[in-house]
Amino acid sequence: MGYIAKIHDMLTAKQVSCAELTKSYLEEIEKSNGELNAYVCVTPDEALIAAEAVDKKIAVGQEIGMLEGVPMTLKDNMSTKGIETTCCSKILTGYKPIYDATVWELLKEQNAVMLGKTNMDEFAMGSSCENSYFGGAMNPFDINHVAGGSSGGVASAVGGNIAAYGLGSDTGGSIRQPASFCGVVGLKPTYGAVSRYGLIAYASSLDQIGPITKSVEDASIVFDAISKPDKRDSTCLGAKGGETASRANTLTVCVTTLRKPYLRRQRFMNL
Repeated sequence: MGYIAKIHDMLTAKQVSCAELTKSYLEEIEKSNGELNAYVCVTPDEALIAAEAVDKKIAVGQEIGMLEGVPMTLKDNMSTKGIETTCCSKILTGYKPIYDATVWELLKEQNAVMLGKTNMDEFAMGSSCENSYFGGAMNPFDINHVAGGSSGGVASAVGGNIAAYGLGSDTGGSIRQPASFCGVVGLKPTYGAVSRYGLIAYASSLDQIGPITKSVEDASIVFDAISKPDKRDSTCLGAKGGETASRANTLTVCVTTLRKPYLRRQRFMNL
């Protein structure tokens, strides 16, 4: 079972309320972010409002979706209405978009709990997350090492357990590389599967938004939620071939099978 499914089961079984869960994440951010520098903007008020909405649904016996009430984060190059979006550049200090990126619009409709916006290389131009106006994001396993980039803040937050999952953007490795640095799963979707509307562009013909998660199953769930057609992005057709979450067990087997010989090769190379 993936991390998102575990949180979902805890919420529906009333083992923890969404507000309690959200507060525990916010407390952990307060403790850990000084070292990790994963978050550049924390949004406790918005997070708790979303959490209370989920708790009300559960209290009256309504079913909740897999991502409802799950605390998450967005890379700071995705537009969030009324919430500062800087691309980690001094140039955009104080900029608050008047609209939401499609991916955040989709997740917000599903009562996702956004904890805040995360660190990145300035305007996504980098691969170590050191080129940020706010200073670099650190690797959660060793703060003397970088988190990778440019979506280093998301990878650091997920790897450091201060977000259950997050969305990054990938032009030439900016989801996959930091995910590998921080021991989490990163997926760059096929171009056109996820809308770029509201993403502050680096290279529009290559940019894609995708999930950074703790497991392949989690990546499947998040991808299914955000891979929808969008008329505001003429290149976006959404995902083809049905939902991937139902095939997560198969995907996990494939990843595990591929990983084992790689590990053997690494041990050989280190002799």
